[in-house]
Amino acid sequence: MNRRSALLLLACAGPLAGCASTGLRTEGFDDAARGPYTLASGDRLRIIVFGQDNLSNIYAVDGSGRIVMPLIEAVPVAGRTTTQAARAIEDRLRGGFLREPRVTVEIEAYRPFFILGEVTNSGQFPFVNGMTVQTAVAIAGGFTARAARTSAEITRTAGDGIVTASVPITYPVRPGDTIVIKERWF
Repeated sequence: MNRRSALLLLACAGPLAGCASTGLRTEGFDDAARGPYTLASGDRLRIIVFGQDNLSNIYAVDGSGRIVMPLIEAVPVAGRTTTQAARAIEDRLRGGFLREPRVTVEIEAYRPFFILGEVTNSGQFPFVNGMTVQTAVAIAGGFTARAARTSAEITRTAGDGIVTASVPITYPVRPGDTIVIKERWF
């Protein structure tokens, strides 16, 4: 191999090195997925107040992170687990309405996830338990011809902030996540 060919090879290989996957980083991002599920806008809750059929119903978490129930009006539930939400509702009901309220809160429907980029139908879709990026792509109609099929970018709310990470296609999705399928170069 002459010197000119070697330089040409290096000039071509340099930009391609950026295409090689050296492993996707998800540390810090995984911490947001390990914690218990917390409620947010878009979740629909089945709230059962034992012995009070007129209060038991399905309630939606509104844009401000609250549910509105008869008698006790707005109860903030965003950022709380279902158990914490049940205790907050019991405390409100105990304040002059019921002696010993017993409340159960279940998730009727999770908030939707969003998928953008190189998929057939980008947009908002209902969340399904056990979902991965790959199943989210399938729900969105599959990859386009130019899609990068081995990784995706997920943006999710974690604590008080928003985090974004590049993840493998088999990575779990959570309710409210935004998935971006990038375009491949070759």
